[in-house]
Amino acid sequence: MTQAVAVTLLTGFLGAGKTTLLNHFLRHHADASVAILENEFGAANIDGALLQRGESVQVIELSNGCVCCSVRGEFRAALTGLLARRAAGELRFERLIVETTGLADPAPIIQTFFVEEALRDALRLDAVITLADCEHIARQLDEHPVAAAQLGFADRILLTKTDRVDGATREAAIARVHGINPKAQIIDIVQGECPAETLAGSGCLRPQR
Repeated sequence: MTQAVAVTLLTGFLGAGKTTLLNHFLRHHADASVAILENEFGAANIDGALLQRGESVQVIELSNGCVCCSVRGEFRAALTGLLARRAAGELRFERLIVETTGLADPAPIIQTFFVEEALRDALRLDAVITLADCEHIARQLDEHPVAAAQLGFADRILLTKTDRVDGATREAAIARVHGINPKAQIIDIVQGECPAETLAGSGCLRPQR
């Protein structure tokens, strides 16, 4: 029986730095056996245009709206298509990174990996990573309930833009985040710089030799 593909769900409110993180990963791990399912809200694939393609990294873009609103449609079809191409030998990847739009509620996306019979055995949700903009997270949480939902489902929270705030603001952001999700590991990152293992639940995301 083929081993299930490990999936990392990458979430975070608008401007938190998800694309910056992926660009850093692609610059330093271009030979990783990874597929990236990248979603942008709106007609223009702004994030897709910024992504620097690695030689063996497969990037698939969704542009027909927020992925959480099309779980039963384009998102499920994209996952099924990726698996079919992998089974046929057209694509080679050992991990799938799903980057959601900043407006996405992660709940229905996560549910997809457990309730869709065709996907449940083939995909294993390994990590839910949420980026939190240290500079703006307080306002985002006050104004947008989905920002709290993104933090609440996270296994690991990457605190971004810490270089742009003072110590008191950083500590206040950590306290706010910790109040929503006291169990998640919180890691500071600057300009998307972090080890590749940070994007995995079990430290298995490494370049293939």
